[in-house]
Amino acid sequence: MGLRFIFMLTRNDRTVSDASQQLKTALGLGVRHIGFKDIGLPIEQLKGLNTAIKTGGATSYLEVVSLDRESEIASARAAAEIGVDVLLGGTRVHDVLPIIKDTGIKYFPFPGRIAGHPSVLEGAIDEIVDSAKAIAGHDGVHGLDLLAYRSAENVPDLMKAVCAAVTKPVYVAGSIDTPERIAVVQNAGAAGFTIGTAALDGKYPANGNDLTSQLTAIIRDVAVLNKHLSPIHDGAVS
Repeated sequence: MGLRFIFMLTRNDRTVSDASQQLKTALGLGVRHIGFKDIGLPIEQLKGLNTAIKTGGATSYLEVVSLDRESEIASARAAAEIGVDVLLGGTRVHDVLPIIKDTGIKYFPFPGRIAGHPSVLEGAIDEIVDSAKAIAGHDGVHGLDLLAYRSAENVPDLMKAVCAAVTKPVYVAGSIDTPERIAVVQNAGAAGFTIGTAALDGKYPANGNDLTSQLTAIIRDVAVLNKHLSPIHDGAVS
């Protein structure tokens, strides 16, 4: 399976107000992995967004950005209520697993210590690797969501160390905004990555700043890295 591109309908760790319109653009281009955050829009609108993603033939992702236990529990409950396919982020595995049990939701929590908003990853590489091993060892955890570019450590070394330490897939999230960074993600052995703010703000190197140009460039660059294996029609999360 090729490197997976997950388009996030988010800016600065919040779901954007015009997410529904941006979603239409993404689906029209064939993007089939699309996510949002648990903040930025009311839950009823997030339910509608999730329905539209799945109706459009895409896999839906919700990424948790809660910093305290109560908020994270509330976010996990929201993920179950919304009915997303994949839950990204969060760190309190023991609290979340019972909530999403039997929902069919795939779970990719953050390894390491997460602080602030937008989130940053704290700690040395060996600490993050130890956290990754412990989290990935849980039944019900399907993979990891690594905030590699939000770390002060050597990012390629961090990604390689985490990917080598676990047998489950690793997605890299946060601050990916160039084809060079996407290539680093692939070279490290990660299964995929997310882009949100960079595409929505027209920061990715492309022929234009509009979302169509941005997503077209990302899809093209991922296809090249995948040796033209489709980055968007590579099957559902398994």
